[in-house]
This record gives sequence, C-alpha cells and structure tokens, in this order.
Amino acid sequence: MRTRNQYLDLLRAVATVRVVVYHSSGWAALTIVFPAMSVMFALAGSLMAASLDRYGPWAVEKRLHRLLPSLWVLVAVAVPSMLAVGLAWDWQVLLWAFPLEDPPATGFWLEGLAAMWYLRDFLWLVLLSPLVLPLFRRAPLVSVLVPYVALAVITFAGITPPPVLRDLALYGGAWLLGFAHHDGMLRLDRRRWWLAGALAVAGAAWALTHPGPRGLDLNDIPLGNALWSAAFILVALGISPMVRPRRVLTVLNSRALTIYLWHVPLIVAVARFAEWAGLPIFGWVGISWRLAVVAALLSVIVLAVGWIEDVAAGRRPTLVPGVAARRIPVSPAPAMPQLRPASDSLPG
Repeated sequence: MRTRNQYLDLLRAVATVRVVVYHSSGWAALTIVFPAMSVMFALAGSLMAASLDRYGPWAVEKRLHRLLPSLWVLVAVAVPSMLAVGLAWDWQVLLWAFPLEDPPATGFWLEGLAAMWYLRDFLWLVLLSPLVLPLFRRAPLVSVLVPYVALAVITFAGITPPPVLRDLALYGGAWLLGFAHHDGMLRLDRRRWWLAGALAVAGAAWALTHPGPRGLDLNDIPLGNALWSAAFILVALGISPMVRPRRVLTVLNSRALTIYLWHVPLIVAVARFAEWAGLPIFGWVGISWRLAVVAALLSVIVLAVGWIEDVAAGRRPTLVPGVAARRIPVSPAPAMPQLRPASDSLPG
C-alpha cells in the first residue's frame, strides 16, 4: 500500500488556500510569496508521471475521470442559467463538458467562470503527457527548456498566440519540473541552489523592469512569473521535510477541485451583494468580512457536492474526509451464572 507524501499534500493545501485568498483580496504580493498556480501544475505533473508509470496510457482516462465529474456539477448549474438569460445555443456550449477551448459565457458567469482557464490547460497537459514524458526522459534539460524558450520568444517578439499556447509556454515548464521531481532529479545540491538563485534574480529583475497594470502582480508578467516560479519550484520540490498527517490537509486535498471550481463564483456573488447593500469591499474590513463569508459558503458547497470527488476517485463518499465513522463501544455481555441442578441445591 502506497503512503501519501504529506509534504506534497501540504504544498497543495497551501496553494489552494492561497488562490482563494488572492482572488478575494487581490494582494499582488501573494503571487511572489507563493506562486500557487505554477506549484499546482508542478505537483500535477509529478502525479501524472507517477500515474503513467503505473497505468500507462490509461492514466489519461483515470485523470479525466477524476477531473470532469466535479466540473459537470458546476456546469449543470451555470449553463442552464446562462441559457436562460440569453446565451446562444450552438455547438460551442458543448465545450463546457470538455473545455479544450474557452467555452462561451455570459452574464454573471462571464466573471464567475473566469478561472476555468486552469482546467483548460490542465486537460491539454494531461492529454499531451503520454507523448511528452518519453521525450522528457530522453532529453530532460532540452525538454524543460522548450516552454521557457517559447515564452521568451513570445515575449520579446510581441506575439499574441492563442491562450492555450501561451499558457502551455507559461506553465508547461512547471509541469515538466513535476516530471523531474517524480524521477528524483530535483534534489537540491549546491549547483541547483545556484540555479534557483539565478532564476529568482532573473525573474525579479524582469518583473521590476516590466511591471504590469497591477504593479508587481506576477499574473500580469508572464516571463517574470515563469522564471520566479521555476526558482520557487526547484526549492519547494527539492526538499522533502517530514510532515505529520493532519485532518485539515486531508480535507483540503480531497476537496481541492471543488474549492477551486466554486470559489470564484462565490467571490463574485458576495462582491455584487456588497455593492448592492453598500457594504465595504476594499480595505482590511471589506476584505476580511468577504473572505469570512466566502469561506463559510465554500464550506457549505464542499459539504453539498464535495463528495463527487470521492466518487470520481473511487473512494467511499463522505461529507468530511478524514473523519472516521464514530463507533459506539459495546461492552461484553456479562457471563451468565452456571446453575447447578435443582437436586444439588437441596440440603442433604
């Protein structure tokens, strides 16, 4: 029986929480302190390599089977509501079932489903992995460099490729670093510490000299994002500290997809309610109460539909992962006294 790597669970849990806090607050510093999306792609790449080694090409089917059902639950709510407010029905609506391209959206869901690009890119990387993993193992360094070189060409040449190609260049390197992690190639030594430092300096220099519309938010600075994230991944995945199992890690990892899919619609809904009610949105007060409400609503969603992730993964569905069913202790029945025959009880 394989044991879970609690440290990787910790990284995934921190990345999930960081994404929710960032989208609730807009704090650009979070993209520097913890580049969550790149970390999530790197972790997914490591798991995909492990699945391919174990199951071969069937690993693709297994990954899709774990991903799509939770998406379809959200789609079952979003698509009918968009059609009701005027979304045109054509074949592109079917992309919501398997979003290899950006599906059409309108109304509230145009903003509420803005984070679906992650699933689009994830699908492409999963589908390409059976082809890319053998190439990576033949030429690891060249393979890892390809997406970074492609991103540099896009940046310096001012090219505007389709969103999928741009994101594959941006996050493909993190996915391949995940392959390297699975193959034991990221263990930190002096050379890799120097490499991580050089990448961090290059990423920081590019970001400082090419700030985006939101300043140093790395989401607006693709090349700086990729370089800084590569340095972060080399360090984060190059170590393997002991982490004790915690129930919070179990919950966040077992419900990470549900949290990701639903957090943006909830954030948008809470922000619109605040605007309607005249409540503070920005500043510590506005951000704090909105984050608390979003966390509470996410808890309700996780209880309501999070068990879909259990079914998709072939686990027994539970409302709260990691909480064992309470067993009522049963005391052993008292021994029955052995009675002597009646004749023996009579006085002699």
